[in-house]
Amino acid sequence: MFRIFFSFSFIFSNLFLVSCAVNPVTGQNEFSLLSRQDEISIGNEQYGPSQQSQGGEYKVDPELSAYVNQVGQRLASVGRRDYDLPYEFVVLNNSVPNAWALPGGKIAINRGLLLELNSEAELAAVLGHEVVHAAARHGAAAMARGSLLQGVLTVGAIASQDSAYSDYIVGAGQLGAQLISQRYGRDAERDSDTFGIRYMLEAGYDPREAVSLQETFVRLSEGRESGWIDGLFSSHPPSQERVDNNQALVNELMPVLQGRDLEVGEARYAQAIAGIKADQGAYQLFTEAERAIADDDLEIAMLNLDEAISMVPNEARFSGLKADILLYQQRYREAITTYNQAIDKDDSYFDYYLGRGVAYSRIGDQSLAQVDLERSVDLLPTATAMNELGKISLNNNDRAMAKQYFQAAAGGGGVVGNEAALAFTRLDITDSPGSYVQVQAYTDGDGRILTRVTNRAGIPLQNIQLEITAVIAEQLAERLLSLGNLEVNQTIELNSGLRAADGVQVSPNQMRVRVISAQPQ
Repeated sequence: MFRIFFSFSFIFSNLFLVSCAVNPVTGQNEFSLLSRQDEISIGNEQYGPSQQSQGGEYKVDPELSAYVNQVGQRLASVGRRDYDLPYEFVVLNNSVPNAWALPGGKIAINRGLLLELNSEAELAAVLGHEVVHAAARHGAAAMARGSLLQGVLTVGAIASQDSAYSDYIVGAGQLGAQLISQRYGRDAERDSDTFGIRYMLEAGYDPREAVSLQETFVRLSEGRESGWIDGLFSSHPPSQERVDNNQALVNELMPVLQGRDLEVGEARYAQAIAGIKADQGAYQLFTEAERAIADDDLEIAMLNLDEAISMVPNEARFSGLKADILLYQQRYREAITTYNQAIDKDDSYFDYYLGRGVAYSRIGDQSLAQVDLERSVDLLPTATAMNELGKISLNNNDRAMAKQYFQAAAGGGGVVGNEAALAFTRLDITDSPGSYVQVQAYTDGDGRILTRVTNRAGIPLQNIQLEITAVIAEQLAERLLSLGNLEVNQTIELNSGLRAADGVQVSPNQMRVRVISAQPQ
């Protein structure tokens, strides 16, 4: 059940195995933290959750996904000669123009970016760039610098993009979110441009299309086109310098280009994306529905979604967002029916199981709720799912499992994370009261043994029981002390009733105070 978020011991087992290696693409010497198998393992672990956090796989047009994979594999066949990786390519159901690569050759491109390209060669330029990021081990290098590994160990939250109600990724799923959103350095971008162009040429594509594509990106960045700044440009910033460098390389390659029948593939590309071009109106309605939700205009959101569904009936995201609204409105049975419709269209997206699980829980069907919530966690671990599973475990009197779920959810922060943190604390106080009640024994000027008690739990406490022992005149003395209520950060002093004889000192190592029990108010 916790496989996804606690399966990264292989990373830490290699922390001290740093060695010098040769970059398989550039030929330069560099420090290497992760082995090839480690990179593949990270990619395999994070590819699914990373796709889920970015909208899931685009399922409406399987032929488009097959086409993109075919183009990608042409570039990958060149990349494998430098660094043999099990490359995969997927189209994501996300309108933000973006593409990314994980270590191990796991690559994704958003539906939104495909709409901005004009030819198969431009697609090859994008995918070739990402292939080089993987083959040149840029993601692994970022991890070697320690910043991303540190992020795995730090409690924090990364908002799940493209989600109407801002669930939060928790656990090891945070690693993938950091990897796909990181901004590469100038050297990494330059290498990916340079070798991406060479990969294009070797795969039979006209590399001049890579230059024209970068020129377009520069124009869009200057105009700050909506969506681009938060997408491709945030992790792959364009610049005139990159355009000039790419043009210089193409000029250098011109003798090789002359007389070759290199592919551009405008007509072939236009045919491949004809479906998403035709469906743009429906996806625009979906975007407008998301904006309406943000403005709390749920009626308008519903109207937009109903129209979008009528235009593209097999798009599960439209039904899923409609179900999310019904769930928010506490129309739980209608929400379940609508989530069912979404799952019938796409049974591999976390949000539908998460929402349906919450709806089942609200109508009292804990068994079905647990099944759905666990399925959502398998796809993408979120604070909402963990918190709900914690409540179900607590209702089943499984305190240990409830604590695990609440602790995992607490890492997500926000309202849900804070709620889970409080639930964990209330359970853990009973199990480990000494972790929350700070105590210290000491003697005053009259030889009386006192104890100072402080509430560090963050919530008010009650029914605190203490045991104090001391060696007085070579005799062991014990007392049990009780304390009623103790507010947050409140400190009080208790007289134990024990006292040393006049002139006799009791040293600190001859006194001990132990917290026996405490309860949250």
